[in-house]
Amino acid sequence: MLQNLREKLHGWPAIILFGALALLLASFGLIGYVSQQADTFVAKVGKHEISQRDYQDRMNALRRQATATQGANFDPSYFDKPEVKQQVLEALIKQQLLLQANDELGLKVTNAQLRDEIANDPNFQVDGKFNADTYTAILNNNGMTPQMYQDRVRSSLATSLLPNAITHSEVITSADVDRYVSLQTQKRDLRYVVLPRPALTDSTVSDKEIADWYAKHKSDFMTKEKVSVNYIELSTDDVKADSTPDEDALRQRYEREKNRYQEPEQRLVSHILVSVPKNATPAQQKAALAKADSIYKQAESGVDFAKLAKKYSDDLGSKSDGGSLGWIERGVTNKAFEDALFSMKKGQISKPVLSPEGYHIIDLRGVRAGKVKPFSEVRDQLAKEMEQGDLERKYSELAGKLTDKVYADPSSLTPVAQELGLKVQHTDLFTREGTKQGIASNPKVVKAAFSDQVLVQGNTSDAIDLGSNHMVVVHVRKHEPSKLQPLDKVSGQIRADILAQRVAEAAKAQAAKLLAEVSKNQDMSKAVSGLGVAVQPLKGAERTQKGVPQKLLDEAFRMPHPSKNASSYASVDLGNGSYALVRLDAVHPGDPSKIPEAVRNMLRQRMAQAYATTETNAFIDVLRKNTKIETVKSRM
Repeated sequence: MLQNLREKLHGWPAIILFGALALLLASFGLIGYVSQQADTFVAKVGKHEISQRDYQDRMNALRRQATATQGANFDPSYFDKPEVKQQVLEALIKQQLLLQANDELGLKVTNAQLRDEIANDPNFQVDGKFNADTYTAILNNNGMTPQMYQDRVRSSLATSLLPNAITHSEVITSADVDRYVSLQTQKRDLRYVVLPRPALTDSTVSDKEIADWYAKHKSDFMTKEKVSVNYIELSTDDVKADSTPDEDALRQRYEREKNRYQEPEQRLVSHILVSVPKNATPAQQKAALAKADSIYKQAESGVDFAKLAKKYSDDLGSKSDGGSLGWIERGVTNKAFEDALFSMKKGQISKPVLSPEGYHIIDLRGVRAGKVKPFSEVRDQLAKEMEQGDLERKYSELAGKLTDKVYADPSSLTPVAQELGLKVQHTDLFTREGTKQGIASNPKVVKAAFSDQVLVQGNTSDAIDLGSNHMVVVHVRKHEPSKLQPLDKVSGQIRADILAQRVAEAAKAQAAKLLAEVSKNQDMSKAVSGLGVAVQPLKGAERTQKGVPQKLLDEAFRMPHPSKNASSYASVDLGNGSYALVRLDAVHPGDPSKIPEAVRNMLRQRMAQAYATTETNAFIDVLRKNTKIETVKSRM
């Protein structure tokens, strides 16, 4: 399959097409015109621009996810690392490459797939079933309309279409599983010895050696720049509502906003889809319509609709369930389908309705009329909203005053705090990495604290937005520049480093010498005699084994199979100047017949996924080579 996909992006037709487009643009001077526009994209994939807003939305989503999963352990500065920013951008580029490939290959997300994805999301379910009120409330709380959310979900699903197609094309045979099991459960007979560290023959370190080391490694002995700040933090917790809303005010608001509490009309629907290929020819369109008309006439004549759906429908998501789509409200399906559905009467079957997917025959099985929730049911919600609104208004007023006064006098926080009745707090010293907890754990605060405005000019920062109705302003309290520690303070550390290096070099030389000896005479015990260590036999060693250094096992399973007449030998760097010698005597393949069928099936799935991931990445590499990609890191 991958070869077919690659061929679509190669060959003389593609070369002619791209060449013709380039000449056309150049001849009309459009390339020069476009290049003069003010570019603001973070990356450009082909003709599609990944905007700064797209990039920031993805970063914010990842931050929210990390906050939810890691809780108090979340480190905000993680997302400020250049390598993390690059990873996020790469993910967006890959997503766009896959979306463009979908268009090229005619892959698309059906409305049925979109509907199922949303309906099966546990966040929108009550008692295990999709709940329209919960769905609407969550979207409202996140400032999204149903269409905005559906577009986001559709885009996410579209990104997985091609990888899923590749995954389903992978065939993992029983022989493949057997080979994997044989290798993964392989055992090895070996002997090993952890060598003692050589004793130092010379522990004398001269002043010159220390001075030379100090001169070559000055960056290792620099203190980190630190700063502490005074700050005023403001949130809705710092303001109080005027009073509890009275009943008359609540009822008035209820009457004004009654439409908010309108439970939408719902319709119980089944359908039969006759799909129409993308860019279908007139003949294909005509054939699909004829088929849909034939199915409609059968349904109208009394043939069981569910049986017709199971036989003819191209919607794989609902076909097995007799075409049932369940209860649907406005805003879930495409406009053509929705307009037809909500113009029908209960028990009516529609004539074929054309949508982007093809022709639908719709069976309206039931209707639930919309209704308004009574005041008593929403009273507490209204009271909470009115109180929250009052708090937010007061917060906004106080935040505005704080911002204005800081702007008028940025030299100190004390007068501002006294005038507004706020508290000046302060932090301990912290570095540019910030802290794990407290106000300095926020990268925005750290960035402001080390900015020229605060650190060099000595002014109060601009208001720093920390989230919903939460802000802070900071003013430098104390600053400790980075500086080189004096030689006499670090000479002890340098002496230890020099001696450690000598030991490590001696240990490496010892291991190399012993390895050459045992490789020649095939006698490990004789080679290490007099070192005060014993050779440890280990029959049937596995890839991970308690009590045995993992680095040693990793090397043992990388070693070539021993010959009939001689074992294999290797030295292993265990770290911290410690080495070991390993002798490999025999290799025993794993036995696939001992693996239960359930485990084999799981391995088969994992192998298919692993191979598919490799193939998908290879395909994305092909897309990269055939797509012009520009990135602007300064806009990240």
